[in-house]
Amino acid sequence: MSDNKRWFYAGTYTGADEQGIFLCALDMDNGSMEIVHGTDGIANASYLALNAAQDTLYAVSETGDGEVCAYAVDGATGKLQLLDRKPTHGSDPCYLSLTRDDTHMLAANYSSGHVNAYRIEGDGKLAETGLVRHSGGSVNQERQEAAHPHSVFQDPSGKYVLVCDLGLDEIVIYRLKGGELQEHNRVKTAPGAGPRHFDFHPSGRWAYGINELDDTVNVYAFDAEAGNLQVMQTLSALPEGAAKGSSSADIHVTPCGRFLYASNRSDDSIGLYRVDPSTGLLTAVEWVSTGGRTPRNFAIVKGGFLLAANQNSDSVVSFKIDKESGRLTPTGHALTLPKPVCIVPVYK
Repeated sequence: MSDNKRWFYAGTYTGADEQGIFLCALDMDNGSMEIVHGTDGIANASYLALNAAQDTLYAVSETGDGEVCAYAVDGATGKLQLLDRKPTHGSDPCYLSLTRDDTHMLAANYSSGHVNAYRIEGDGKLAETGLVRHSGGSVNQERQEAAHPHSVFQDPSGKYVLVCDLGLDEIVIYRLKGGELQEHNRVKTAPGAGPRHFDFHPSGRWAYGINELDDTVNVYAFDAEAGNLQVMQTLSALPEGAAKGSSSADIHVTPCGRFLYASNRSDDSIGLYRVDPSTGLLTAVEWVSTGGRTPRNFAIVKGGFLLAANQNSDSVVSFKIDKESGRLTPTGHALTLPKPVCIVPVYK
């Protein structure tokens, strides 16, 4: 691979008999992209995670009989070889993540309310260790008729596991003890907010959540000792005057901690917010079209690019990030992929 290109994996909504996980290359000079190769044998690989050694890739299979898969990554070619697949004992797993020390994998099952923990063995295979199931609902009778865990991740201290539950309007906080999930705390959002995705500031002092159903962004103070979140600010995820669509999706803070981006599927945009370095509070700057339809996950790529996965226009679109202002400029390049929904950069 040439010095001016960087790999990334893309997960898609495709059938098991089609290629569903793609290794792609991003040209760091101009933002153009190309497919290197694809992997089949997994249906609806809608979320991916790569371990720190970048030798194992994990993927959900977002189906009624949920599964998670582990793949060995060839260091020279990036090709994937299936190592293991395990059931989630739930339906429609839509998110997974690894603990900070890469010893466990966590998964969230949207439709059934289950949250899983798996121990990662020395060979990258998975051993089931923890399973909990959320129950209940909230005020939106159409979307919150039951619990719907939408993301699961560990906090920067490694003490807690947080689950955004869209159906409960809660962020449920666990401790991971011996591979088991033990409930520690619950943090409520506004009724009908529908918490979906979440990211921590690099300082660990603040956290940011995007709420799908009321199209808002929450700013939280994070108490790592107590394992608690306190809402400090709530802003619109949409530009002023835009019709609410109950479809805000993904959220990420830049590694420098100065900027935050949030994606919206109702107006096909990514919003830019400036982060106050002393308080963590946000100021909205602008919204930029993703150049496609229904942006789900997006990724910030080291070196100054943002890649947006436009599910319903079958495209990944690249943007150049201005390092001083955080503003996004379309490169003019798009990559055709079938229903892309997740992007994971590779840093080798």
